[in-house]
Amino acid sequence: MKHLTRLLAGAAALSLALAGCASAAPAPAPSQTSAAPETSAPPAETTLTVFAAASLTKTFTELGKTLEAEHAGVTVSFNFAGSSDLVAQIQQGAPADVFASADEKNMTKATDESLIAGEPVIFATNVLSIAVPPDNPAKITGLADLAKDGVKLVICAPEVPCGAATVKVAEAAGLTLKPVSEEAKVTDVLAKVASGDADAGLVYATDVAGAEGKVLGIDFPESAGAVNKYPIGTLAGSANGDLAAEFVALVTGATGQQVLADAGFGKP
Repeated sequence: MKHLTRLLAGAAALSLALAGCASAAPAPAPSQTSAAPETSAPPAETTLTVFAAASLTKTFTELGKTLEAEHAGVTVSFNFAGSSDLVAQIQQGAPADVFASADEKNMTKATDESLIAGEPVIFATNVLSIAVPPDNPAKITGLADLAKDGVKLVICAPEVPCGAATVKVAEAAGLTLKPVSEEAKVTDVLAKVASGDADAGLVYATDVAGAEGKVLGIDFPESAGAVNKYPIGTLAGSANGDLAAEFVALVTGATGQQVLADAGFGKP
């Protein structure tokens, strides 16, 4: 009987020891799942719409690419035309963020109707030049030659800045010009001369410089009497006001001014 009692006591002690060991064992570490990497949302797609004079086509296209390179998701869309057509579109409610005119007269139309936010900034100047085909079939040497009989002359319409400048220099020189056509934008004048459809055309000096040899440019002293100033401003109704202001700053800043100077534009 004593022997049985000792066996039971030993078994109980062993059970207590095993329980102690079990309680002392470290609890298994909770399973850890790796957190999913944070992902940033793609930049929102934004289109900045710029209405600009046709003579700015090459320079503004380049500056638009510069702005796009600095802002992922941003596209700069251009409407290049005669300044008078552009301001008319803006007055009729066409959506735009920036307006750059080839003269102050058409910009004034926009500011008078409070369509421009703040004050426009003059960013460049330009003067007229005579464009002729490379072989100069009419033997044009100066402004007076454009009034000769038989010369197929193409100019801008009077309401377009290059046309207004043409009227001004012709009147100052006492000349009566008889163009075979009047175009809505200066690039159309240049195209007719380059194609040989015209003997001569009055365009901007920058248009001749950018024609890459398709026309010959003839400078004339009377052009100094009609210097066009180019203003730029952000539209009051722009949905992208900050980005529009940044494009204006790009045009008026060092980068834009160098691009414009390289194209032959004068300083503001």
